[in-house]
Amino acid sequence: MTPCPDATAHPDAAARPPSSPRPPAGLRDFYENPAVPVASGTARSRRQARLLARALGPVRNGTPAATVLDIGCGDGTAAATAADALTGHRLVGIDWSQDALRRARTRIPCAVRGELTDGGLPFATGSADAVLFSEVIEHLVDPDAALDELHRVLRPGGHLMLSTPNLAAWYNRGLLLAGVQPVFSEVSLRHIHGRPGTQVVGHLRLYTARALRGFLTASGFDVIRIAGAPYHDVPRPLRPLDRAACHVPSLASILLAHARRRSPSPTPNPLRTVKTPGNQ
Repeated sequence: MTPCPDATAHPDAAARPPSSPRPPAGLRDFYENPAVPVASGTARSRRQARLLARALGPVRNGTPAATVLDIGCGDGTAAATAADALTGHRLVGIDWSQDALRRARTRIPCAVRGELTDGGLPFATGSADAVLFSEVIEHLVDPDAALDELHRVLRPGGHLMLSTPNLAAWYNRGLLLAGVQPVFSEVSLRHIHGRPGTQVVGHLRLYTARALRGFLTASGFDVIRIAGAPYHDVPRPLRPLDRAACHVPSLASILLAHARRRSPSPTPNPLRTVKTPGNQ
C-alpha cells in the first residue's frame, strides 16, 4: 500500500476557473453531524466492487496494481467491503466530512480529505485507474463540477462505478400516482414531509436510468452498463419483488452505472493538407 497523499488541492487548481461555491453552513453542519448516515448497504457495495474487479482484472506478476479512489467514502464501510474483491489494488478513501474520515480511518488504511470542485481532490490529473462513487451524487449541490473533477483525476479509459437511488423505482411510480412524495426524495433537511420513512439523509438530486445515462455521456464518459440493485430498507415482505425489479434497471431501487472516461479526440495536424486535383 502506498502512503496516503497529502490532502491538499492539486497545483493545477491555481490555473483553473474559480471553484463552485461551497455548500452553505447549514449543509456543512448537516454532514458533520455524527447522527447523519454515511454508509450504504453492504450488499450493494459488494456488487459494485465485484463489477469493478472484473473490469480491472487480477493483479499478477508484472501487472501493476490499479489505484482505486472511493470518493465519498463515508465511514469506510463500503471501502472495507470493496477491499475483499479488489485484492492487490491500491484503495484510497476520500471524503469531505471530517467526522466521516475519523470513522473511516478505523476501517481502511488510507482516508484523506478532498472536495469535488476544481482541483479539490488531492490527486494529479489522470492518476487514478478507477473511481467508486457510491450514493454521493444525490447529495451534491453541483454534480456537474463533481463529474468534471472525477473526469480530471481518471486516466483516459479509467473506470467510474457510480451508484445512486432511482427516482423511477417501481414503488415510486405507484406512490406518485397516489400523490405521495417518492422514496429517496426530500424537501427539508430537518424533517420528513409527505413520503415514507423517518430519517433525513440529505438528498438534493435524483436520477432515472435515462437521465443518469445522458448526464454521464454529456460529462465525458462512455456508459458501459447500467444495472439495478435492491434497497436494504424495503420492507421484508416486498424484498423478493425488489430483487426481481433489478432485472429491469429502469425499475430497480438503486442504479449501478459502469462508465469509462472517454479518451480525448486526436487533435488535427494543421500542417497536414489533403491533396486534391486542384492543388497537385
